[in-house]
Amino acid sequence: MSRNTNDTAGLSAEERAAMKETMAERRRSAGRGANKRAAELQDCLDKISAMPDGERRLAERIHEIVTENAPGLDPKTWYGMPAYAKDGKVLCFFQGASKFGARYSTFGFNDVANLDEGTMWPASWAITELDDDDVAILTALVRRSVS
Repeated sequence: MSRNTNDTAGLSAEERAAMKETMAERRRSAGRGANKRAAELQDCLDKISAMPDGERRLAERIHEIVTENAPGLDPKTWYGMPAYAKDGKVLCFFQGASKFGARYSTFGFNDVANLDEGTMWPASWAITELDDDDVAILTALVRRSVS
């Protein structure tokens, strides 16, 4: 049985593009030396500014929430999207809806986030808009995640 060469890894075109972005991020990061943090922050801001209007507004607000409430996290890109790392590991991230053709954007946390509660807890949220109540929830989660 022959394999389809366009699907050798079982990944979509969007997923393959995200993997390529990740490899490029790693190459850029390795060569940055003392300017790494500032350069990664600029990469994050550049990705946010390049997003479609609605996603950009969400990503800008999330960037504000994270940087104001968890200033110890390092902004960077992760799979071509804005992310925030603690000790080099991505703690939380924003994924725009257009990245993978989804109907909503996502804000999520990885396992380094201190969000454990019982035997099950949410690790990502679908976001289409952010009202004041949503901002309060995300603010509390970001603060807790780094506690």
